[in-house]
Parts: sequence; C-alpha cells; structure tokens
Amino acid sequence: MNFSPHKYPYPSKRTLVYGNKGMVATSQPQAAQAGLDILKMGGNAVDAAIATAACLTVTEPTSNGIGGDAFAIVWMNHGLYGLNASGTAPRSLSVDELHRRGINEIPARGPVPITVPGAPSAWASLSERFGRLSLSRTLQPAIEYARNGYPVSPVTAKNWQRAFEKAKTDFGDPIFNEWFRVFAPKGRAPKAGEIWSSEDHAKTLEIIAETKAKDFYEGSIAQRIHDFMVDCEGYLSKEDLKAHQVVWDQPLTAHYRGYDIWELPPNGHGLVALMALNIMKQLPMGDKENSQNLHMTMEAMKLAYTDGKAWIADPHHMSVTPEALLSEIYARQRSRLIGETAMEPVAGKPVSSGTVYLATADGEGNMVSFIQSNYMDFGSGLVVPGTGINLQNRGHNFCLDNTHPNCLGPGKRSYHTIIPGFITRNGAPVGPFGVMGGFMQPQGHIQLLTRIIDQGMNPQAALDAPRWQWIGGKRFEVEMGMSELIVEELRKRGHEITYQQDQGSFGRGQMIIRDESGTLCGATEPRTDGTIAVW
Repeated sequence: MNFSPHKYPYPSKRTLVYGNKGMVATSQPQAAQAGLDILKMGGNAVDAAIATAACLTVTEPTSNGIGGDAFAIVWMNHGLYGLNASGTAPRSLSVDELHRRGINEIPARGPVPITVPGAPSAWASLSERFGRLSLSRTLQPAIEYARNGYPVSPVTAKNWQRAFEKAKTDFGDPIFNEWFRVFAPKGRAPKAGEIWSSEDHAKTLEIIAETKAKDFYEGSIAQRIHDFMVDCEGYLSKEDLKAHQVVWDQPLTAHYRGYDIWELPPNGHGLVALMALNIMKQLPMGDKENSQNLHMTMEAMKLAYTDGKAWIADPHHMSVTPEALLSEIYARQRSRLIGETAMEPVAGKPVSSGTVYLATADGEGNMVSFIQSNYMDFGSGLVVPGTGINLQNRGHNFCLDNTHPNCLGPGKRSYHTIIPGFITRNGAPVGPFGVMGGFMQPQGHIQLLTRIIDQGMNPQAALDAPRWQWIGGKRFEVEMGMSELIVEELRKRGHEITYQQDQGSFGRGQMIIRDESGTLCGATEPRTDGTIAVW
C-alpha cells in the first residue's frame, strides 16, 4: 500500500511494527503472545488465530467467550475463504411463543435472546481444514491461562468493572448467580494486574480440544447447556446444538481505488461497508480529511446502513440479493441523493438479481482475519454451571415484525454485527483488518480504509485518528480530538454532532499488511490493550 511510515497527523503512542516470519495483532497481550508461540512451534496463521481466539475467551471475557459466535476470512494457498460460524435461534422460539408469554420486545439479557454458540465450531472447522497443528495443541495456551490464571490488563479491568456495575442492577434473578461466582469471585470485578482464573473454563476447553468440539454440540457439554436452559425456562436445546453447522462462504467484494475490499456475505453486515464504498466511488472524494470529504463519507455511510437495516438478514430470508445491493447502478442511484447538506436517510429499493478482533500472518504468506463475540459485554449474563460458558445474547438483534426479513424465526440466523475484513490488490493479499464494536464496525472499516487508501496514512496513524459514529437521522457522535473547525463546518451542513468522551463506543481495530517483498507491517488499537506480537 502507498503510505508513509512517518505520516502521523494525529498524536500517537505507538509506532508501526515490522516482521517477516509471523505476526499476531489483537487487543490483549497474553493472547497475542500465545498466537506467536504457536507460530514458532511450526503452526501456520490459522493455528495462531485459533490459539489467540481461544485465549481471548479467557483473557478478555468482557468481550467474547466460548458461548459466542465467530467469523473468519482466510487467505491460504493463494485463495480466499470465508467462514460463518454464527448460530441460529432455537427451533422452539418464535414470535407467537414470545407473544404468548407477554413479551413484545426481545430482551437483552436472560434466556430468551440466547442463540446457538458458534465459536467452538469455528475453531474446530478452521483447524480441520487449514490447521497444521492439532486443536489440542492450539488450545493449550488458553487452557493454561484459564487454569493457572493471568494478570488482568488495564482496559479489560475497566470494562469488567463497568459490566459488574450493570450486572448488579440487571442480574438480580437467581439464574444469574453463576455469573457472579465465575466473573466476580471476590464480590467485585478483578482489578488491573489482579490474577483471575477459571478451572471450569479450563475443563471445558480441554473437552473441546479432545473432541474437536463434538462434545460441545452432541455430548456432555450440550446436555449441561440443555439442562440449564430447562431450569431457566429458556429455549436453547441439545437438538439445536446438534443441528448447528458452520457455513463456508465466498466473501463479497467491492473495488475501491485500486484495491479489492472483502467482507463476508449476510447474515453479517459487512455488506454495509461495501455499499458505502460503492457509493463513495461515485463521489469526488479528495485526499484530505476536511469537512467536504467527511460530509460525503458520512452521508454514504448513512445510506448504506439504512439499506442494511432494511434488507440484511439470514440469507435464506432476504428478499433482496447482495449482488443487487452492490450493483454499480444502485450505487449511482444512491450517490445522487447526497447533496451539500445532511439528509434523513431512507432505505432504497434495489432491483433483485462486545467483540474481539484479531489478525494473524505467517512467513509462508497465509493470513487470517478473525472476529469473535458474545455481544454486549457478557452477553446474556447466563453462565452454564460448572462449565465457565457465558452464553451469548445475539438473538437480541432480531425484531418481532413479521414483515421484516430479520424477524425472529425458529432455526434462523439473526442480523449479525461482527465482521472481519480483508484487502487484496491485483489478486495478491494485502492483509486482514477489522474494527470491533457492534454497529460501529462497518463505520470503523470505512474510516480505516479511507484514511489509508485516500489519505495515505499508515495503518497505525489511521487507527489512532479520531473516529465518528452515526447514531441515527442526522445525529453523529465524534471522539475528542476531532478538529473543532471541521465539526463546526459539518454542523453548518445540518449534521447534529456531539463530542463523546467515552472511547468505548468507537470500536477497537487491528491490521496487518504484507508488502511486495513479504515484510509484515502491523498496527494495533490505542483504545484497548492492543498488542502486536512479532517474529
């Protein structure tokens, strides 16, 4: 990529990291180092990604867990592969069933929003298809951290404390007691530097490793999840777990100014980022971060997101194809709606034709973009007794409108917020990237890409730069550090902008790129305990 290693238009505490034999970029130091250790043992980028992802369930449980979902884009043997390991809604759960119970909105916590966890199936499937080492070997570092403990890192401790404060209010029912036993063993959240461990978590990881995750979906773990859901009057059953299957997908792409940007197809919303790029291609975007360029980018993002919320769902239930949403004709139609002032976006009608992110690369040219999440910090808040498994609440993203493609349905995948990204050029890999953080993710992808491709920032500078986030209508939040002059000019265009001091809602990103000589260049997130482990 054409960027200046020394171009830092914003203050930075980090510099670019270079290597050539291997690299792991993620939000937690121990997890990154575990992935690098696997590379040094002879593992490839996929083995490193699995090791890192499993470690993150232990070292950053505030954002992901064994009971969450995962997605990946893998560059292996000169080809690109997509993995969707998101789980479905229980087959006994329906809109009518919730209405029967007097529930008119899917809650964020408790047993109702729980969907089938997909993360263990992602690890096992990636290992079986592309791994060089056994799953038992790649999960060993996570098992050791869970059993022996590790010192909690600063940002994780901060997020844990925030989640604990919410839990004291939200987790009043006895069904949440296991959460407090496991994640607040001293009656509080662990502090930075304090050792936390979970023997239950270690034993579960051992079983997953030994059975290649089969026990999780068909054996003793599945039975324990089933029994707990019965006790909680929940819906997830051992039959739902047994029916779970990962999906190997061909990633979708948009060509943007010499680069091909890749995202996974629905049910994830990486399509939103690609739609925004397609709209932006139609506009006179410049190479500076000024109010005019930001205005056009924000408007393109609003249009793409509005379409995404209207049309993206489980692909078997979508009435509009991704190809239609990504067509050049439709992008031109949408771009013509962008004027000099802010608009209230409305979905178009195309013609049919709490998260962790990590990136890995090895010395052989293989690269992985991997993302994993429980959603909303600790997910549902329900921990299966004796297992350490904190179950996700991804079903909260369903709606109960029978006319909407994302309406709750038995055995259906919900609209999903976690999205890995990947860049290629002329058929060769440039590298994996991602910006975690719920509905911020496509917006983070766009901001990272435009700052690198349009403005020539290096990856670390692009991650350091202040971010913005569309909230709805004409409303945006921006980070402290965003130019007051630019913000004022945007306000004059009709954008309703407020500064947000809490950086937690603006996403956390990582990136690895490979140059033509094979040198790896890594950048990590200043908003978390980000680390580049390099060889």
